[in-house]
Amino acid sequence: MSAGLIRSNFIRKIVAMVCLCAFTAAAQQSATTMSLQPVAGANAASAAQQGPSSSASMPEAPKAKALPNPTHVDYGKPAPLLPNPFARYMPRDVEPPSFANAPKLEQLIKNNKLLLSLNDAIAIALADNLDIAVARYTLPIADTDILRTKAGASFLGVQSGLVQNTPGGTGSGIAGGTGTGAGGTTAGSGGAGTGAGGFVGSASGAGPQPDSFDPALTATVAFEQTKSPQNFALLSGLGSGTTATQVFSQSHSTTGDVTYSQGFSPGTSLQVSFNNTRQSSNSNQTTFNPVLTSTFRAVVRQHLLQGFGRNLNLRLIRTAQNNKKITEEGFRQQVITTVSTVENIYWNLVNAYEDFKVKERSLGLAQKTLSDNQKQVEIGTLAPLDVVRAQSSVATAEQALIASKTNLQLQQLFIKNALTRSLPNDSPLVRAEVIPTDTVLIPEKEELTPTQQLVQMALDNRPDYKQQQINLKNSEISLKGTRNGLLPTVDLVGFYGATGLAGVPNPGAVPPLPASLASGFPDAFGNQFNSTGPDKGVQINIQIPLGNRVAQAIQARSILEYRQSQLSLKSLENNIAIGIRNDVFSVENNRASVVAAQKARDLAAQTLDAEQKKYNLGASTYLNVLQDERDLAQNESNLVQAKINYAKSWVQLNQDTAQTLDRYNIKIDEAVTGDIKTMPNIPGTIPSKTALQEGSSSTPQK
Repeated sequence: MSAGLIRSNFIRKIVAMVCLCAFTAAAQQSATTMSLQPVAGANAASAAQQGPSSSASMPEAPKAKALPNPTHVDYGKPAPLLPNPFARYMPRDVEPPSFANAPKLEQLIKNNKLLLSLNDAIAIALADNLDIAVARYTLPIADTDILRTKAGASFLGVQSGLVQNTPGGTGSGIAGGTGTGAGGTTAGSGGAGTGAGGFVGSASGAGPQPDSFDPALTATVAFEQTKSPQNFALLSGLGSGTTATQVFSQSHSTTGDVTYSQGFSPGTSLQVSFNNTRQSSNSNQTTFNPVLTSTFRAVVRQHLLQGFGRNLNLRLIRTAQNNKKITEEGFRQQVITTVSTVENIYWNLVNAYEDFKVKERSLGLAQKTLSDNQKQVEIGTLAPLDVVRAQSSVATAEQALIASKTNLQLQQLFIKNALTRSLPNDSPLVRAEVIPTDTVLIPEKEELTPTQQLVQMALDNRPDYKQQQINLKNSEISLKGTRNGLLPTVDLVGFYGATGLAGVPNPGAVPPLPASLASGFPDAFGNQFNSTGPDKGVQINIQIPLGNRVAQAIQARSILEYRQSQLSLKSLENNIAIGIRNDVFSVENNRASVVAAQKARDLAAQTLDAEQKKYNLGASTYLNVLQDERDLAQNESNLVQAKINYAKSWVQLNQDTAQTLDRYNIKIDEAVTGDIKTMPNIPGTIPSKTALQEGSSSTPQK
């Protein structure tokens, strides 16, 4: 067999072996990942993101252009092996966010007036509110941690707190302030947070790190040619004609190595190496020239103490899956908080709108009184000073109306901001007046669930309480890892290998070798498995850290953090109970305030009517009438504010008991995708006759 033929066959076989190992490793990784993949939950979302469906009183909105939805792709799974096996080595792209608004909002505009019900406001906010849109990204981010831990890597943690960048809402609810984490969130799950002294780490995920569960294939193909001068020379000629020739050692080598390595959950690692070398030289001291050397070695290592056990080495996956649950609860809390914020903004708008109407009526009444006084002065039945007083009253009413209108415009701006992703200057939304078509419904009888049942309802449903419970489970998982990290490292290692040799007899060898000894790569490869050159053995590796201070510190920290979490959970339970009782008191007190304000308003109206009749008969003074007018205006404003406070107290109670979604008929899976198909139904509202009449009129607002 010629040297050129041996080299050609050798290279072809090496290339074929590399391709075969690569395909086998990729196929095994795909099977391993699929077997560990959990059932998809909230991420089984629609690819299209559309505006909310129209209410019964409005025309059906045309389908909006599909908006980018980060939850459409399951980032907990690797890129599929087929049809493109190279997809796993290419970056994934995420579409840029859309800043377009849902078309329904503009469809609600009639005669340059945006007629907005509370149901419509909540539906539009679920689709387009930027706080919810930002929070949606936390769900696929949590999936990437699951993908990391399935490969044996540690998780990075997920920002699971609230995004609170919608101004105008009132009430603290179950959330804190605006966060400084990624996307404006307020907390992280399964990772670290920001402390008073800077960045504070956590014992979560500490302990022996598992080997990489992703198989790795390493291949090397190398070509080397060497020419080295030797420390002797060849002499030729005799006597004075003797000459010396420098001798050089020349060699050419081709190397083809393949190594496969993978870790397994019991604490086992496997490494299989297949190394091949072809070498030729100008030496006559070797048996074969060129010579083929092929070696095989399989090494299995098993942890016996530190790092032993499936439960230990799969703990990062379980923690990442728990973090995904924390993120899902965080998103549910985000939806509850944002809906409550939008509802509070809406009630602030109702308050401003109805207060503006009160101020309009007060101005109209003052203007009528001024007109009557002027007529009486003309006929000589009233002193001119009363006209001046009436003019002052009109000026005061006009100033109050301007202040009320300014507040109304501010509240309109708040609600527009809460329901849109952007407000371009050419949009009709910028110029449209927002008319709230709903007002507060005061039931004949208050039906409040007993306080203890409300507290239990909150403990069963509050997202923040569930997050704390899951965090406690993660702390228990971390305890197992840090306890195992205290143990010495004892590894049992077994290996088996062999070496094969082949080649062409060296023609320069002394004595010359018979040509029948010639052999090729198949002979070298086969000799590895016929026990002609075995290499096998067993060994135990022991490593004992004599101080072991790092492991002691992290184990002590993990148990301290666990005890701290237990106390934090109990503290949250107590705060929930107190908060619910306070919410119940607020509902009862605000309802009593509404009843009292209603009676005070009725009394003021009757008093003014009686005083005007006496004034017309000359039995009273204008000062008395003016005072009664002011009292009526103030009592009407007090009644509006009392109703709004009552509505907000119910918003707070629903939020703190985590009943907002159920009571309002909001589907969390639709909120995940932003494709709102189920219309919310907010209790405690009634259509406002004044707003509906104004909305149907083409007369612009004064």
